[in-house]
Amino acid sequence: KKAAVITFDGCEEGETLTIIDILRRAGVTTHSFGLKKEVVGGHHITFLCDALLSLEIENYDMIVLPGGYGGADGMRNCDALIQIIQHMFQSGKLVCAMCAAPIVLDKAGVLKGKNYTAYVGYDTKIKDGDYREDIVVRDGNLITSRAPATTYAFSYALVEALGIDPLPVKNRMAYFKAFDDCEVKVYE
Repeated sequence: KKAAVITFDGCEEGETLTIIDILRRAGVTTHSFGLKKEVVGGHHITFLCDALLSLEIENYDMIVLPGGYGGADGMRNCDALIQIIQHMFQSGKLVCAMCAAPIVLDKAGVLKGKNYTAYVGYDTKIKDGDYREDIVVRDGNLITSRAPATTYAFSYALVEALGIDPLPVKNRMAYFKAFDDCEVKVYE
């Protein structure tokens, strides 16, 4: 299985790198694609893309769009990316976005008649689809999620959508109960 993660300047670094990390841990061939090799995220963290944006992405099983205000705006304004998303969606491939990035899916026209979720307040910016407040929403070949704190649940849902059991990765990463008791224990 192959996943393409799209990385534009202004992306949410934590989302981007966590998605890539978890997909790779699950054995998914995962590459990051951007408009340029060096990307500067929304919090001024610089990292390198594996490849430049190209039609090669259409040969992947999944395309993933992390959030971040600047990254989402850049992706929404990239006609080449919009066409890739449309082609992949129409081909039945998995099209995934989180946080602010569902605005890109809206521009691509793939949210029509679909359930989705996005960052708080983005339901007012997105004209198509049925907004849900769930952490992760899957409707057919469309998968969306809410915000940086939901990145792990989103990433494991991506793994599962590719037909891979995410349980071994969840166990290795001590995912279970990690967020049940978030009170910090202070010992003096």
